[in-house]
Amino acid sequence: MSSARSTSPSDTDANTPLPAARPRRNTARDLAQIAVFAALIAALGLPGALTIGGAAVPITFQTLGVMLAGAILGARKGALSVTLFLALVAVGLPLLSGGRGGLGVFVGPSVGYLIGWLLGAAVIGWATARLLPRYAIAPALGWTALGGIVAIYLIGVPVFAAITGTPLGAALLGSTVFLPGDILKVVVTVLVAKGVHRAWPGLIESRQWPWARRAGQTGSGETE
Repeated sequence: MSSARSTSPSDTDANTPLPAARPRRNTARDLAQIAVFAALIAALGLPGALTIGGAAVPITFQTLGVMLAGAILGARKGALSVTLFLALVAVGLPLLSGGRGGLGVFVGPSVGYLIGWLLGAAVIGWATARLLPRYAIAPALGWTALGGIVAIYLIGVPVFAAITGTPLGAALLGSTVFLPGDILKVVVTVLVAKGVHRAWPGLIESRQWPWARRAGQTGSGETE
């Protein structure tokens, strides 16, 4: 009779290494980051509106906070930080530039720009995830301008025109006085985000562009 001990199913289960657990999202850290950037957007409203040049062009800094939220936290957390900020404004906290707050601001001429902040942060965050880990300056400037200027104006200008009864062309032309300040905020956002992602890689998970995935799938299909 063989002296070898038979292996029971329980022994096999005990000796078999368990599969590695999938990493769980650090919810506490995410919430802290969202809260910090909501606070940053609020803090950037404290100086109020500044003016530059003889044309007295008003500049507020809160759009800079929106751009930074998308570029540093990504699309989901960036948009959530803007959502949290807007929720605090809605309940009456005077967090908007000039000490404005309450539900009244959401029926005023600037409501389109506030909604545009959500889209802007999401667009910047979506693109930033695909620019990493390299985060080249030139494409980052283009995508940040697309989210931080074009996307916000795309909602803000038509809503402003509709509420105030201003012709759309005139409203669009009038909005160009904000461009110098917005372009400056785009540059600052990209430079800050470049330094942050270099110092703390992994804040945003790097992803592929959609067309790169499609090209890979097509290439694999042709070789099979």
